[in-house]
Amino acid sequence: MITVEDIQKYRAYLGYLNKKLGEIFEEQSPYIFCKAGCSSCCEKGEFPFTEIEFAYLMLGVQSLDKKTLSKIEENMQKIKTDKKQCTDKKFLHACPFLINKKCSLYDYRGIICRSHGVAFFSKDKKLLVPACVDEGLNYSNVYDFEKQIISDEKYRLSGIKQEPLAHNVGVHYLTKNEMTEAIGLDFGEIKPMCEWFITEI
Repeated sequence: MITVEDIQKYRAYLGYLNKKLGEIFEEQSPYIFCKAGCSSCCEKGEFPFTEIEFAYLMLGVQSLDKKTLSKIEENMQKIKTDKKQCTDKKFLHACPFLINKKCSLYDYRGIICRSHGVAFFSKDKKLLVPACVDEGLNYSNVYDFEKQIISDEKYRLSGIKQEPLAHNVGVHYLTKNEMTEAIGLDFGEIKPMCEWFITEI
């Protein structure tokens, strides 16, 4: 059960995390092509959320107007129906909080949403780039699509001074690190977003 104290710790951590991520996005800005109206990362995914992130998201839901809530409910019903019919191992769907290509709960969004966009290290230390690279977006200006790696040659030819770098911004790291341990922040169970709202809402 998530307590008021847990939410307070989480909010404090978000303050620290937003500053850190802001610095990373600024450093990597020559390779980031995110902009208002670009929602490809929200249109197909599993959206892993921890228990505390989902509780915080539900706090945001309480602040929404009836029209927005009605649209979200409509989106959730579609996801529930699609999930029942899905035979794939992974169930991918649009985020139910995405309305007209905008996040209706932007200030309450999860850590995966906040960190998505920069190159990162996977749990097994592989360097990965966001999936939107395939749409000619983030890191596409230095990406070798044949080898599926960031290309040193393309970087050198780009004339960009800032090197394209990966950071520890995977959910596995951002939800369990020195800072979370120092403030005693336990994120709880992690599971795909739709599994939270199918059982909780």
